Amino acid sequence: MPIPSSAPSRAELIDHLVRTRIAGDVATPRDNNLSHYRKLANGDRHYWLGLELGDRWADEQDVLAVMAERCGVVDDPEHRAGQDTIDPELTVGALDRMASVLRKAAEARERVLFATGHPGGLLDVHRFTAAALRAAGCEIVEIPGGLTADEGYVFQFCDVAMLERGATLWHTHSPAPMAAILDGLEQEGRPLPDLVVADHGWAGCAGQRGIDAVGYADCNDPALFLGEAEGTLQVVVPLDDHVTNPRFYDPMVAYLLDAAGLTVQSS
Repeated sequence: MPIPSSAPSRAELIDHLVRTRIAGDVATPRDNNLSHYRKLANGDRHYWLGLELGDRWADEQDVLAVMAERCGVVDDPEHRAGQDTIDPELTVGALDRMASVLRKAAEARERVLFATGHPGGLLDVHRFTAAALRAAGCEIVEIPGGLTADEGYVFQFCDVAMLERGATLWHTHSPAPMAAILDGLEQEGRPLPDLVVADHGWAGCAGQRGIDAVGYADCNDPALFLGEAEGTLQVVVPLDDHVTNPRFYDPMVAYLLDAAGLTVQSS
């Protein structure tokens, strides 16, 4: 099913995000969020998503403060169980900032790389955006062949890089697949991307390597928001990154592309 040819208004999109639980009262429970913030603060690199955070975020209350500011989770540290939230106004505000980045990329005809660690939820979000940028004259980076990482294969489908294991698209937070792509491009003597549009460790790794990077992150993945706060990533859009129906993201993509001045490409 193609994404809508006309974009929703800001108010319509906010209503849609809340109804579909992409934002608002999201499915991710509060205790899961706090557990991830604590593990990041304690130095568990699985939760750093490819970023080098050093000891700058060793206090989990500092992590919570950034997540309240940039994602809209409940800022009360005593709220430890039950529901947590993503502020839909922050989601749409970040989409507007991402649209500005995409518009500049289209105007400059930049080389753009798309990647996802959440193929079950965000594959079409990325592939529709890639198609629109390609139609605008951007080069969508073709990754080197034969790449491996984390006991799987790094490959590209519908212009989006993903990890595959056992003929299955893999959900991964790891930065290793993106590192394999960037190392492979350098080994082939090819230029690195001007821009990476991704999520999870794919986005974190690119930003840490000094590449302009924008992406999406859930409220239990604080590292990318910390990277945005520090300027390592340009824009991070807060959302539930795996809702019950991936078609729920389509109006969001239509809004993003319209704000970027890009034409919806449904194929």
